[in-house]
Amino acid sequence: MKIICSSLKTNFKILRFFSANKGTKKEIGFDLNDDQKEFQNLARKFSLEEIIPKASHHDKTGEYPMDIIKKAWKLGFLNVHIPQKYGGSELSCLDECITGEELAYGCSGISTAILANSLAEMPVILFGNEEIKKKYLGRMTSEPLLAAYCVTEPGAGSDVAGIQTKAVKKKDKYILNGQKLWITNGGVANWYFILARTDPSAPANKAFSGFVIDSNTPGIIIGKKELNMGQRASDTRAITFENVAIPQENILGAEGIGFKIAMTAFDNTRPPVAIGAVGLARRAFDEASKYATERKAFGKPIAEHQAIAFMIANMSIAVETSRLITYRSAFEIDSGRRNTFYASIAKAYASDIANECASNAVQIFGGCGFNSEYPVEKLMRDAKIFQIYEGTSQIQRMIIAREIFSRIKNQS
Repeated sequence: MKIICSSLKTNFKILRFFSANKGTKKEIGFDLNDDQKEFQNLARKFSLEEIIPKASHHDKTGEYPMDIIKKAWKLGFLNVHIPQKYGGSELSCLDECITGEELAYGCSGISTAILANSLAEMPVILFGNEEIKKKYLGRMTSEPLLAAYCVTEPGAGSDVAGIQTKAVKKKDKYILNGQKLWITNGGVANWYFILARTDPSAPANKAFSGFVIDSNTPGIIIGKKELNMGQRASDTRAITFENVAIPQENILGAEGIGFKIAMTAFDNTRPPVAIGAVGLARRAFDEASKYATERKAFGKPIAEHQAIAFMIANMSIAVETSRLITYRSAFEIDSGRRNTFYASIAKAYASDIANECASNAVQIFGGCGFNSEYPVEKLMRDAKIFQIYEGTSQIQRMIIAREIFSRIKNQS
């Protein structure tokens, strides 16, 4: 039975702008409301009791944490974006960030496995017709299933326009051929969102279409599980499509709007990815701070040496500021505004902060930090992917720059 009640709906706002004293005084509130605190505490408890004790095992073995996923599903941590009419909790982006930080604090690999559902579901939520929503979203809330977002290819990662997977229309079906790479939840997904080229001669913004397809469709070949540097609990694979028949009714929106679908989905899912980086950075900060008060050197705890104290202080600054910009990017989405600018800032900044904090934590632990018996080396390995997936840090900066110069052009 799900614990989430209807009051945990999309009306949650941490950044609430309001006027007081007849409009002469404006304030910004940063307090969580009671429902948010309750859900945050639930996620924190789940992370401490279910994720952290098992994170090392899944990191070392690469075993997919299905038992943890099932428990997370029962508590409502999966599929949070799905509207209530399809059985979902319909939480806001900000609400997902509040709980997502706690899950990533426990293990960002496990939280990535959970987050992948939302990434695959977002194109369906935003562009699917009623029949597709009922079919593919409804099943996700009736049992603990996984879904995968299939966009990246061997020759097309950051360059989405370079996608070569093709879907050719034949009567009432599309015939899909191509390969996708680095697909999170690829080997455990019940269905896939797929971006494929439907018009080989059109520019990128009109060349692609988005489809939904069941993973057991004939012609789908699932590759081996990749052994990655970090986030090893996440199931990452290549998926090959050989003459896969997709029913015409499984196209999202209309032919030629696939690029728009993919980019719009990213605007909605980059804040939750950024908050995962915040959760990891906070874990690194906590581990390093505790160790610094216990480890002694030159007759006193290393926390009392300025070199270490300043590192800890900088980590705290980084965690707090990365959380705030991520909340801002989520707030923009929840307010119905385009958040591309803030989502890219949050993704780039939080990703860099996670890597910086994890690296500093290893440094503070010294030789112990380089040893796998302590948690910070895993954090350092897990952190790196935040600068790569869902748009590299370099791509985020390109987007930010483009937004800046576009504003200047529009003002002139």
